[in-house]
Amino acid sequence: MTISRAADSSHRDGGRGSDLPALDLLASAVLLLDADGAVRHANAAAENLFGLSRRQLMGNPAPALFVDGPTLMASLREGRDNRFAEKGLPLAVARPGAEPHHVSAVLVVLHGQPWAFLLEVREIEHRRRIERATEQWERADAQREVLRNLAHEVKNPLGGLRGAAQLLQDELADAQLMEYTQVIIAEADRLHALVDRILAPHRTPRLLSQLNIHEVCERVAALVQAEYGAGLTIMRDYDISVPELQADREQLIQVVLNIVRNAAQALGERRRQGDAEIVLRTRVMRQVTLARRRHALAVALSIADNGPGIPDSIRDRIFHPLVSGKEGGTGLGLSLVQTFVQQHGGVVTVESAPGDTVFELLLPLRHLQIPESES
Repeated sequence: MTISRAADSSHRDGGRGSDLPALDLLASAVLLLDADGAVRHANAAAENLFGLSRRQLMGNPAPALFVDGPTLMASLREGRDNRFAEKGLPLAVARPGAEPHHVSAVLVVLHGQPWAFLLEVREIEHRRRIERATEQWERADAQREVLRNLAHEVKNPLGGLRGAAQLLQDELADAQLMEYTQVIIAEADRLHALVDRILAPHRTPRLLSQLNIHEVCERVAALVQAEYGAGLTIMRDYDISVPELQADREQLIQVVLNIVRNAAQALGERRRQGDAEIVLRTRVMRQVTLARRRHALAVALSIADNGPGIPDSIRDRIFHPLVSGKEGGTGLGLSLVQTFVQQHGGVVTVESAPGDTVFELLLPLRHLQIPESES
């Protein structure tokens, strides 16, 4: 998250923080604090999280908002002494008459700003969703390994079966019998193509380059809009401060395209009604654990649609190979998505209910990785 432009404008109005609309676009709660830890600005998500209006939050000491306020106060003192630039904190929001609400917070020391600190607070549920996605990937990856081994075992005899059918066809004079050999050859070719699709993601080397995630989104949006244009609206909610990331452009385009195209296909009825929507949203996340590794920064790309949702029967297996919710589908599209995202050090999560399905891609933005045990 960058706040330099907002800081400049707020400085001009006396540091009141009244001109910070960009912060209200963030899903995470953000508090801007003075050197004593008093709240000088709160975004809309902070109002929702703490159950207090912006006016009620202003001027209050931030530690008073948390059960473990002394922990935050100690970190504020350390920050004033420049003992860290950015620090993760497990905290619990104080809720009178209710159980504390556990959250994950990041305290950032600001320099050259009207405020001394930025406190970003995220609900733990998001982290739990990432952890579940990692566990699901590990289970699915074990299945993919078995499937890859099986594909290797099938490929050679499949070639022999096709060759034998061709030789038999050459010897047959009866055209009616030749229809059977043609069926064998066609099915062998179909299975051979399926085997190649299973093995392809692990054979293709990645070509890494610096790219802008929004360029990928716009490329996919143009393709899908051209294919399913009537009755479909693709909306954008981009955080323009998202830095470039190092990734394989073609793989990332394929990942986003698979998800967006699936969403467009699931929106068939709404497209006919003219109210189908897909929303592409980007955000920057801090101090994120992805695939058991800790990253200082990550980009979150969420793809939401207002379709019927993923059937309950396959929701927990949606990324497994050969699992499909579409008639005639191979079940390799989302498996490919998970494989490519994992190869980039990220994770993909999904939350689905009728009228609201959200896939979220989380990709690290920096090469520096910290083992979770050391964080």
